[in-house]
Amino acid sequence: MSLLKGKSNCITDVDRVKVGHVTLYEKIDTETTVCTGVTAILPHEGNLFQSKTRTASAVLNGYGKTTGLVQVDELGLLESPIMLTNTFSVGAVWQGTLQYMTDQNEDIGDTASTINLVVGECNDSYLNSIRHQAVKPIHAIEAIKNAKADPVEEGAVGAGKGMVCFEYKGGIGTSSRQVSDKKNNFTVGCLVLSNFGKREDALFSDWAENRLETPDGSIMMVIATDAPLYDRQLKRLAKRCGAGLGRVGSHMDNGSGDIAIAFSTANRVSHNTDSAMEGITTIRDDNPLMSQLFRAVVETTEEAILNSLRKAETTEGRKGRVVEKAPL
Repeated sequence: MSLLKGKSNCITDVDRVKVGHVTLYEKIDTETTVCTGVTAILPHEGNLFQSKTRTASAVLNGYGKTTGLVQVDELGLLESPIMLTNTFSVGAVWQGTLQYMTDQNEDIGDTASTINLVVGECNDSYLNSIRHQAVKPIHAIEAIKNAKADPVEEGAVGAGKGMVCFEYKGGIGTSSRQVSDKKNNFTVGCLVLSNFGKREDALFSDWAENRLETPDGSIMMVIATDAPLYDRQLKRLAKRCGAGLGRVGSHMDNGSGDIAIAFSTANRVSHNTDSAMEGITTIRDDNPLMSQLFRAVVETTEEAILNSLRKAETTEGRKGRVVEKAPL
C-alpha cells in the first residue's frame, strides 16, 4: 500500500518550501529556437544564507555539470536556492543567483567570506538551440523572485521547457507523501527535472516505436522534508532516489547525469552565533519512521517523473524537431 499523498501532491507541501520558474520560448528562424528556462527551489522563505539548511547529495551517475555539491557534502549545509537550468546556462544562472544573494547580504565577500551556490543542469539541446545561450543572469533572479508556496506548475515549464524523457516530452514534475506514527507527522516532497531514457527501457512496453535520436540525457532530483534529519541521514534519503528512478525504467546510461539533492527544513543553522557548541534533535536511524521516509522518497521520485511526462505538452523546437506528449 502506498503512503498517503500530500495536500497538493507537490514539493511545496513541505512547509516553507517555494518554487519559481522562468520559461523562455522563441522561434528565431527555421534553425534556431529558444526552448529553455530556469527553475528555483527555495528551502524556506527567509534569508537562505543567514539561516542555512541541512542538506546532502548523491551522485548516482556523474555525467553532469553541477556547482556547489562539493561543499554541500563537506559541510552538510545549503545556503542558497537550488537552481536548475540547461547545461550551457549553469554559469549565467550561477551569476544571477550570486547577484541576488549578495544584494540580500552585504557581508558575503567581505566579513563572511564567500557563498556556496548550487546549480544543476540537464542537456536540452535536442529542442533548444543551446549554443544561443539565451538564459541570462536576470532570468535566475526572476525565477527566485517568482518562487511561491503554491502548487507547482509542471511539465514543459522553467528549466523543463526543452527537456525530453523516454523520447517524449519531459520536464518538471513533483509529488509528495505523508509519513507518520502515533506522535509525529512529516512530509516528503520531490521535484525532478526529467531528461533521460530510451523508449525501449521505459515502464510502458508499447513505447518502443517512433524512436528519436536523443542523447543519453540526465535527471536532477530534489527531495525536501520537514522531518528532523541531518546531512548523513539526508544522504541516505538522496540515495533512495535511484530506486524510484529505476522503477520507471532508467538504468542510468553512461552519458546520463543522475543527481539527487535532499534537504530538511528542520534543524536549520544560523550563520551568526557566538556559541561553540550546537545540539540537534533527529530521528533515530533504527526507528520505523526512517524506512517510511525512504519509501516516501522512492514513491515521490517515481511519481514526479511520471507527472513530468503527464503534464508536458507536445513541443516544437530547433530545426523543426517535434517531441510529442507521452501517451499516458
